[in-house]
Amino acid sequence: MTKQIYLAGGCFWGTQHFLKQIRGILSTAAGYANGNTENPTYKEVYTDLTGYAETVSVEYDADIIPLSKILELYFLTIDPTALNHQGEDFGTRYRTGIYYTSEQDLPTIREAMEREAAKYDAPLAVEVEPLKNFYAAEEYHQDYLDKNPTGYCHIPLALMEEARKANE
Repeated sequence: MTKQIYLAGGCFWGTQHFLKQIRGILSTAAGYANGNTENPTYKEVYTDLTGYAETVSVEYDADIIPLSKILELYFLTIDPTALNHQGEDFGTRYRTGIYYTSEQDLPTIREAMEREAAKYDAPLAVEVEPLKNFYAAEEYHQDYLDKNPTGYCHIPLALMEEARKANE
């Protein structure tokens, strides 16, 4: 069964590249989620005035990989206690978030958040909200790390290998 989830994990370049490695992920797109303008550009989102988070749209086959496993892997790539930044990237556009399109996913998301929260003394800064809107980023942002293998990524390269092996 094909399903959709939207994950904000800081810079979308690394998040998209990581998620693409996982067996059962059918497609990804880097973009902007849950902002307050229409058809935002990167230049506009970069100002932090549009309310958008850099987000990856994830289409997956739930018969191959369940949402719970995707979220478990997602949490490996972020500091869930960091507010509005990941790695060397700072600003509200780099906040973390799980944006869902189906209320049926909410119990799984809440369970994943509870498991993750138990690992920290600080509260989690990961937004959990219904998807309000999503706009694909400009073409040069799509599959950026495939096009620019030495490009910046806050996710350690060893995790990319872990993603490839996570659902064998």
